[in-house]
Amino acid sequence: MKTQNIPELLVPAGSRASLEAAIEAGADAVYLGGASFNARAGAQNFDGEGLAEAVALCHAYGIKVYAALNTLVFDRELYSVLSYAEFLYRCGVDALIVADLGLSSLIRRYLPDLPLHASTQMSAHNSDAGHILKEYGFSRMVCARELSYDNIKSIVQSSPIEIEIFVHGALCVSHSGQCLASAMIGQRSGNRGECAQPCRLPWQGSAAKRTERYPLSLRDLCLAGQIDKLLQIGVTSLKIEGRMKSPEYVYHVVSTYRRLLDERRNASPEEIGWLARVFSRDGFTDRYFTAKPDITMLGIRTEENKQKSRSIPPFEGLRRKIPITFDAVLSVGEPARLRATVRDRFVEVFGDTVETAVNAPLAKETVIRCLSKLGQTPYSVNKDNINISLDGGSMLRISSLNALRRAAIEQLIKTDEKRTNFKLPPLSEKEILSLSNNPVNEGRQASVKTAQFMSPAQIPPEAVSYFDIIYLPLETYITAPDNLYKGVILPPVIFNDEIRQVSKMLKSAVQKGATHALVGNLGHLSLARCHKLICHGDFRLNITNSLSAKEAVEAGFTDVTLSPELSLPQIRDIPFPKSTIIYGRVPLMLLEKCVIKDNASCTLCADGSFELTDRRGIKFPVVRSFKHRNVLLNSVPVYMADRVELLIKYNIGAHHFIFTTETNAECQEIIRAYKKGLPPKAGTHNIRRLHT
Repeated sequence: MKTQNIPELLVPAGSRASLEAAIEAGADAVYLGGASFNARAGAQNFDGEGLAEAVALCHAYGIKVYAALNTLVFDRELYSVLSYAEFLYRCGVDALIVADLGLSSLIRRYLPDLPLHASTQMSAHNSDAGHILKEYGFSRMVCARELSYDNIKSIVQSSPIEIEIFVHGALCVSHSGQCLASAMIGQRSGNRGECAQPCRLPWQGSAAKRTERYPLSLRDLCLAGQIDKLLQIGVTSLKIEGRMKSPEYVYHVVSTYRRLLDERRNASPEEIGWLARVFSRDGFTDRYFTAKPDITMLGIRTEENKQKSRSIPPFEGLRRKIPITFDAVLSVGEPARLRATVRDRFVEVFGDTVETAVNAPLAKETVIRCLSKLGQTPYSVNKDNINISLDGGSMLRISSLNALRRAAIEQLIKTDEKRTNFKLPPLSEKEILSLSNNPVNEGRQASVKTAQFMSPAQIPPEAVSYFDIIYLPLETYITAPDNLYKGVILPPVIFNDEIRQVSKMLKSAVQKGATHALVGNLGHLSLARCHKLICHGDFRLNITNSLSAKEAVEAGFTDVTLSPELSLPQIRDIPFPKSTIIYGRVPLMLLEKCVIKDNASCTLCADGSFELTDRRGIKFPVVRSFKHRNVLLNSVPVYMADRVELLIKYNIGAHHFIFTTETNAECQEIIRAYKKGLPPKAGTHNIRRLHT
């Protein structure tokens, strides 16, 4: 159904019914998840046999299938997830959507001809990300939802790989891949497909100038009114979110976008209203795309919204058929031959030998009737498209004709035998993990202490001698009164239109004495290295296994701060140079829009005194980041001062501290507590421990 020179329309399929709705509505490609390792564990997803059938059905309609393997993976899962990737390969999926560097390295090694798409969970948001992802073997980058039109356009113009963007559906308030809220608050990891959506719950802002009960709940994205601009950008794929949504949602949303793309026009107000009736959170937003993020983006699912959605027509099932052409050759003494053609593809099959008729010869009408019995298959045939070469006085049994037709259809939907017959070489979990062996780092890990502070005013004098590297945010470092500190923290987000400014700031920081950089995004690595800074991987890289650590070190990171989601044994088993957060409030969300400005004032944005209180009365500080972005911090700090023996037991020698809301005196007190191995203050229960 797709016409030339328009992007692929990529559609969610969280169930068999939704898959059929996507096909009926005119999808060019679908993305789906199997039973494991995808970021929508709550969707119905597809079991083994069901997934193979789904791929075959889509391919029959000329629709591509991308399978999501976009969760973070632990060491002990690497063999299982590779085996599952092998199964997906045999099913014939057209690409895998991946978020884990270790997994991507395994797939490149063992399934080199299976395309990889970098999931939005990888937080790719600039052109440099596209270049490094190509080096990692990715053929497509799924961009962050927060990008503006200008930034998307500049990425497309300079990217060496395909670019995919979201155009419709739910918006996370945090940058994808940068949210630990569900994991830290509710022990349900969003990076592992189990998000409990705390952002959709009520929160109260401190010193609020408004009574926003849902300051973190965003309206759904809708770019149906921006089709003209989307066509100008040149992206490869337009993605609709919704693997948790109903078949009705999939059918009505996809059919609307299909019509708009084919007609090359923006949606009318009536069409936008129809999409809102199908599903919305009190309306839609396009404020990231238009570079105007503000409080109008907030919205929740109201009872009125739900009532409207209940009134939309139900999806009535897959009715669309694919036109097929048959060419049959029935010559006496030769095997019956049938060619079936669909679009630009054909198959040819042979059947029983055609015999000389004893009584009534075979009639063309009989052949047409047998070949037209396509029943529950995806195909339909017009009798004018059945071409028959039939010898007079010939005979072939009806059962033979039916078998010939079935054989042709089976060949049309059959997966490439190279795929179906593929088998991984015999591998064990131990062999998989051996790929990450690092002889340079054998034995006890070196004792290194690093810390990051929000401001120089927080840093007590003894911190300079206690820590090997002290980091300050780049924007703070260049205005600091002295050059005692050697580390800068790169902004967690650097869009294309911010790269020049950040580069100038890095130049100033280097001139002032900076030699180390804490880098939290693959797309920022080349920028830091360009200024000859020693690069250390931040926890934002989401390193959760040995192969990911290896990939990061080989990319140019001296060491990596591991994900806060790891347990002590999991940290121990990663052999590459690593650091572990042993003190501090772990950042839970990275917010593109300024929630402080929306709910309080810019004064509080500057002094760092803003908090959000959840429905249980627990307070979570919110601090400002580069370009007025916000970071939601955990309500409690990690505290391990009195667990030094436990850290030694698990070979955790490199320690990282995060100081955010602490005063100078509090920072000094914490440093002294770690020097002496002191327990938390008496009566202090609000801490978080690294667990076993």
